[in-house]
Amino acid sequence: MENKDYPIKIGCDRGLCHQAVGRQDRQLNTYDWLADVPGNTDDTDLVEVQFKHTRKGYYHNVNHLELKKGDIVAVEANPGHDIGVVTLTGRLVKLQLKKANLKSPDEIRRIYRIARPVDMEKFREAKSREHATMIESRQIAKNLGLEMKIGDVEYQGDCNKAIFYYIADGRVDFRQLIKDLAATFHVRIEMKQIGARQEAGRIGGTGPCGRELCCATWMKNFVSVGTSAARYQDISLNPQKLAGMCAKLKCCLNYEADNYVEASRKLPAKDILLQTQDADYHYFKADILAGLITYSTDKNIAANLETISTERAKQIIEMNRKGEKPESLQENGRQKAHQAPVDLATQENINRFDHAKKKKKKKKPAQQGANARSGKHQPPKDAKA
Repeated sequence: MENKDYPIKIGCDRGLCHQAVGRQDRQLNTYDWLADVPGNTDDTDLVEVQFKHTRKGYYHNVNHLELKKGDIVAVEANPGHDIGVVTLTGRLVKLQLKKANLKSPDEIRRIYRIARPVDMEKFREAKSREHATMIESRQIAKNLGLEMKIGDVEYQGDCNKAIFYYIADGRVDFRQLIKDLAATFHVRIEMKQIGARQEAGRIGGTGPCGRELCCATWMKNFVSVGTSAARYQDISLNPQKLAGMCAKLKCCLNYEADNYVEASRKLPAKDILLQTQDADYHYFKADILAGLITYSTDKNIAANLETISTERAKQIIEMNRKGEKPESLQENGRQKAHQAPVDLATQENINRFDHAKKKKKKKKPAQQGANARSGKHQPPKDAKA
């Protein structure tokens, strides 16, 4: 049996199909590098179970079922039971528990059984109601005048409970909303507030890099991103380019920030003036990772730009401290010839696109133009009368 929206396959192996449970499985997937170690599952009866999107739970295998990654199980819930997928067993589950920050051992419930066909039919029925419930609940919240957005709805596997995920800028009094939702859908209601980044991860999409969003594939722990990360990397502080699909600063700004901070420590200070026999040079810009610095003879505009290495800049600074001035910023007093940028793919000059080809226009004699306007026709000079 298989469902298009939830590609779960029931068979003799009780596992999932090759598509697992979609991109959310890759997002929360934990590689069990102890799976082939003998006695791995004998140390603990704890099992990690994943539900829709980014929700996971930890349960005791009290019935000592032979569970493996990909099995679909029915677990204890409040009220009733829920349907989830086993994602981890054995010793690594204890390490995952430390990240879960469970307040008490009572939150770890039990696994009832391997999911039966009857359980799966109820599960598919619950999932088929989620989209329509989300649309209708948004209209209910709008009628109540609440400043919130319901981004997703998750039904429990037995249809006895529904979790409404919403985003809001401030505190929301949704007591009346819960009453209206319970009266409309006849289930137990639970409200969970999520941030803009979590919502983008649940919806998914493609980033400006051409790949699927990090928050929708592998990232689950979000770290605050500040504009200082863009300043360290000399990125233009353009809000439209720095913002991601969630309208917040892109998470990838933090990826290389540490490398840029470490590399920038090797560069000389920006306020240091380089003096040569010809002129004084001011800091203009730098390629931090390449260790190249560009200097200008004017402090405010780009004039007579010279690009030198960090080592050469420090050498000139040391010479200026001793009262010496080199002939030029370049080594041995020679200026390196400026090379045009080359497209490495074709080894051709990419500036060929900058100059448009000029079309040559044929010049017509003035007499031919006058004849054309008057409608007269003159035979060629060498023609015989």
